[in-house]
Amino acid sequence: MNIEKKADGEEMTFVFTGWLDTQAAPVLDEAVKDLSDDVKSLVFDFGGVEYISSSGIRQLVAAHKKMGGNLKLLHVSADILDVLNMTGVSKRLKIE
Repeated sequence: MNIEKKADGEEMTFVFTGWLDTQAAPVLDEAVKDLSDDVKSLVFDFGGVEYISSSGIRQLVAAHKKMGGNLKLLHVSADILDVLNMTGVSKRLKIE
């Protein structure tokens, strides 16, 4: 998993490439924990995500909580969206 960060004022975008799995989840956890208090909105660009595991889903939920609900997912593939729908996570997250 590769995460590219792009800051735009109070919004931070993470552009993901690869698998969001057990090995990548700690990397995402650290990236979210390292956000400054100036960041008020977080965007995850999932255009390059090929797979998500339960560990990855857990990190999405944790990021959603940390941001007070100000988390948005972009470019989610049909396969990833199916997983998010099956787990019920898609009801909590903003997905565009």
